[in-house]
Amino acid sequence: MARRTWKKRLIYLALWLIIAAVIAFALIRSAQGWTPSRGHYPLQGLSVSSANGPIAWNMVKARDADFAYLRASTGAARRDPAFAANLEGARTAGLRYGPAHEFSLCSLASDQATLFISTVPRESAMLPPVVRLHFTPRCSCRPTRAAVLSELNTFLNLIEAHMGKPALIRVSQDFEQIYDISGGINRTLWLEGNVFSPNYASRPWVMWTASDFHRIEGIGQAVEWDVVRP
Repeated sequence: MARRTWKKRLIYLALWLIIAAVIAFALIRSAQGWTPSRGHYPLQGLSVSSANGPIAWNMVKARDADFAYLRASTGAARRDPAFAANLEGARTAGLRYGPAHEFSLCSLASDQATLFISTVPRESAMLPPVVRLHFTPRCSCRPTRAAVLSELNTFLNLIEAHMGKPALIRVSQDFEQIYDISGGINRTLWLEGNVFSPNYASRPWVMWTASDFHRIEGIGQAVEWDVVRP
């Protein structure tokens, strides 16, 4: 009798585990497909790099992406190997597109600008360039705020002269808390924060990375999904 009771309990437990797994899978899939309301944010797009793998840009366009930001370079030494292919793919698909640079505290701004300028062609059709500011394990250098603002201004002046338009500043919360970039650089702000709109800068933001785990048809890996404040 006791053995039969234990068997029933094990069967019930197995059923509950299966149900829980199905529910968890459904919740994950729902979260991966979530985007902010188009009623609040009519313009929405994505940020990609070589880490996202090959991209079927026509499929991305068909899934209502309005624009794409493509990583072009990182620091002073690394061109994104997928930038040229992504640039051509986004252009051919009819998406608006722009280049992004990952700024490094461990490299001179002038060297970083040289890499960016030699990687990104000057096209009037391009969206304004984006400079992303965040901490990475590869660079433990922490200069003073005055030094960071000076180097960042140098970088911005050089790439803006090349692109012919002002850049956007995409700054992470921890970088902003230490360096107060929004209070020291007068450029359009792009902030980050999964699901919940961010408020960690001293000025209003114009762009927001609303999800860094969004899945979209045409790309095998999760992408960053971005929105523009009207």
